Amino acid sequence: MGTYALPDMPYDYAALEPAITGEILELHHAKHHAAYVKGANDTLDRLAEARDKQDFGGLVGLEKTFAFNLSGHVLHSIFWENLSPDGGDRPDGELRAAIDDHFGGFEAFQRQLSTATASVQGSGWGILAWEPLGRRLIVEQVYDHHGNVGMNTTPLLVFDAWEHAYYLQYRNVRPDYVEKLWGLVNWNDVQRRFADATSQPR
Repeated sequence: MGTYALPDMPYDYAALEPAITGEILELHHAKHHAAYVKGANDTLDRLAEARDKQDFGGLVGLEKTFAFNLSGHVLHSIFWENLSPDGGDRPDGELRAAIDDHFGGFEAFQRQLSTATASVQGSGWGILAWEPLGRRLIVEQVYDHHGNVGMNTTPLLVFDAWEHAYYLQYRNVRPDYVEKLWGLVNWNDVQRRFADATSQPR
């Protein structure tokens, strides 16, 4: 049976300074993300045990725990690739045209995603996603690591709004942290995800 593994970071922990300190990035990746990977693998083992014993009394809790940890692993894996020490500026090509079409311009999109990220109640994420049924870009709010998302959407750009992502540096001023993320966005990665998502059938 396959298991999940913590991905290597695509850059050094200090590479995103001063926007995100190396201390925060190391804790975020080596501790928090690693915990979601372990949680997903541990829950898979518990689900296998439940099947072997044909004891599904705790299945609801196990399914929720698995979804939480797996979603945390998936979103963090995207988050690291979405950021780059050479990031920033704006997208071009088909992604830029789609943003203009679906949001009325980059500035309007930027305000919507920033607000979605900064206003998540509690912990969560702001996400630019592709919705294949309507074939359009949408912005979603994710609470914790799942919920309040379209069932078939594909995340393209994810902004982590959990306190562990910023609190040591920005304290309780989440909007300041979100503003700094825009200067780190790896648009090449986002555009690659957009091209992959839009090439799939509805």
